[in-house]
Amino acid sequence: MVIGLSHFLVLSAIVFACGLLTILLKRNAIGILMGIELVLNSANINLVALNRYWHAGPGAVAGKPLLDGQVFALFVIVIAAAEAAVALAIFLNFYNNFASVDVEKAKMLKG
Repeated sequence: MVIGLSHFLVLSAIVFACGLLTILLKRNAIGILMGIELVLNSANINLVALNRYWHAGPGAVAGKPLLDGQVFALFVIVIAAAEAAVALAIFLNFYNNFASVDVEKAKMLKG
């Protein structure tokens, strides 16, 4: 069995759906952050897979794969790491004030 582009796209769609469901159904802020990471990872799967299969055509240089998708995936990983660091700092401060990371209690932050 040859693994093709459609397999990667299906995997990406499944990971995206899991991340979206996690974001929508979780009340815990850490769970929501994990859902966001799943969505970003599904984008990375798409970027790398599409780069691999679209650049294997006649425009690609033989023996030298283009790295556009991998470079974009690296940017997404860096952005995800920065987002996680900022979000965890916010959640830690929120936990210090409310002794919980339940996002329903965030309504109390309104002025």
